[in-house]
Amino acid sequence: MTHSFPYTHYDLDMQRSGTVIEITLSSIANVRLMTHGNFDLFKNARHHKFLGGVAKQSPIRLKIPQSGHWHVVVDMEGHPGKAQSSIKIVPKGPEKPAQRFNAA
Repeated sequence: MTHSFPYTHYDLDMQRSGTVIEITLSSIANVRLMTHGNFDLFKNARHHKFLGGVAKQSPIRLKIPQSGHWHVVVDMEGHPGKAQSSIKIVPKGPEKPAQRFNAA
């Protein structure tokens, strides 16, 4: 079983604890930051855990709570319309440019 609503998926690969992810949205949307295992559950429309929720403003920032393989999903479940999104990792210091990700 899969979801009946479309979503945009960003595979963040391995990230360290404390890394801040900035998500920019064109409208209200659900933003879910989840581990690789929870993303597998999400894809199969099963109960999963995530950080985030309804994003009513943009951009929003979420912090990676523990080192590992992470994913971000942006979806419109429960909201009308469609949202465009982009994601970047917020650099810890001014010397590094922000790493950007494309939807998977």
